Amino acid sequence: MNEMTNGAAGLAPMIISVALVIVGLIAWFFINRASVRASEQIRLLEALLEEQKKQNAMLRQLTAHVAGTDKTAETTEDANRDFTRLIPER
Repeated sequence: MNEMTNGAAGLAPMIISVALVIVGLIAWFFINRASVRASEQIRLLEALLEEQKKQNAMLRQLTAHVAGTDKTAETTEDANRDFTRLIPER
């Protein structure tokens, strides 16, 4: 009977170590998967940031162009008003 007890006692640490290795591999899989997803999300957010920077630059150019056109029209109107005011009335 002692022979079976010794054999079972020698087998238990081996089973425990195999179980720990399997649990460790499963934990590593999920941690690695989460890390890959986080890296992918960071990459997508950086791409989105670059697109937003481009859109902001285009919007600034557009508003500067529109504001420049309005200022030119106002300047032309002011010049016309000034010219008519220079002519003396009789």
